[in-house]
Amino acid sequence: MSATDPAPTRGQLPATEQLTLADVRAAAARIAGAIVQTPMLHSLTLSRIAGCEIWLKFENLQFTAAYKERGALNALLLLSEEQRARGVIAASAGNHSQGLSHHGTRLGVPVTIVMPRSTPTVKVMQTESVGGRVELFGETFDEAYGHARQLEAERGLTFVHPFDDPDVAAGAGTVALEMLDAVPQLDCLVVPIGGGGLMSGMATVARATNPAIAMIGVQARLFPSMYAHLAGQDMRCGGDTLAEGIAVKAPGRFTAEIVAELVDEILLVDEGALEHAVALLLQIEKTVVEGAGAAGLAAVLSNPDKFAGKRVGLVLCGGNIDTRLLANVLLRDQVRSGRMARLRIALQDRPGALFKVMGEFAAHNVNIIEIHHQRIFTSLPAKGLFTDIECEARDGEQIAALVGALRAKGYSVETFDLD
Repeated sequence: MSATDPAPTRGQLPATEQLTLADVRAAAARIAGAIVQTPMLHSLTLSRIAGCEIWLKFENLQFTAAYKERGALNALLLLSEEQRARGVIAASAGNHSQGLSHHGTRLGVPVTIVMPRSTPTVKVMQTESVGGRVELFGETFDEAYGHARQLEAERGLTFVHPFDDPDVAAGAGTVALEMLDAVPQLDCLVVPIGGGGLMSGMATVARATNPAIAMIGVQARLFPSMYAHLAGQDMRCGGDTLAEGIAVKAPGRFTAEIVAELVDEILLVDEGALEHAVALLLQIEKTVVEGAGAAGLAAVLSNPDKFAGKRVGLVLCGGNIDTRLLANVLLRDQVRSGRMARLRIALQDRPGALFKVMGEFAAHNVNIIEIHHQRIFTSLPAKGLFTDIECEARDGEQIAALVGALRAKGYSVETFDLD
């Protein structure tokens, strides 16, 4: 470039020059006092289970229960006075909408959030409760996103992208600053990836402060967008994943460039692993996380050899999970662990038949939760029936002993598995 050529704008620079350690440190100073410096704690029990040293960063303890506040606030604080007065807009049905709305309201910046019409009412209400103005448009996120960009131009608003923006990623990167300040000897950071904003910011910090640290990304197997992009593969993205916070069909352009440059590997996790990780964090750490927040632990538990003996930092990036869904996850985890079962037992339709079966449950100290008789919709003879019994026990061995005893006495017993 000659002396007369104009200097490149920020967007023309390589992504790794658009986002630097200095940018993240500046963001940390900018947002200090307005976000929670969340705990970074060692988990003795999870470490024993995983076969490595597990350190947890509790970003689910932010006011809106997600790390997204950090990037949203940093972007808001960098606006000009004119931009603040006009207001900001975003397309989001998740944690970004709440973080942007909360801090925008606190700073006196009008916030408009465009959501698809299919967005659950609870998410609309949560965003409105922290000051955001929600507009519903379209049936898909892409339609809502397109409408938000149109409103940006029509109303003179500033669009704040949930991940594909250097200022948002810089705010997210402050998570890594705090983690590595608390435990500088970590061997690796395992970070959920949706669009890639959190990983971009964290990897920028980690590589600049400790080049030897391993950066491992995690995606739900149903939404392997960043994984597929970097691998040059055409992989389907879709389905009902528990990790909806990272269910992104296309990664950001800016973030994909940084992830390609700085991240060692991306792991894919199954739905059962996500459910188990959510349940473990509640049962062991007494903390509520959403599916995306549990993705790091799911990856570690699914790949024990890869992490054996290492010091591993995990980000519990969010805790916004529907209570009914959480209840289902916990019950399904009990089924997978063998502590809960559903047994279908064929009986003769005569007095005392069920009473005799109950005696076997009592003898094996297995608790009955629910009983359902079926006389009509069955292939058994007219004088026969089957009964479905949901029960719970200490472990799978206790239920297996009960099933064995029932079969030994001539009962036909069918069991049901989730997977």
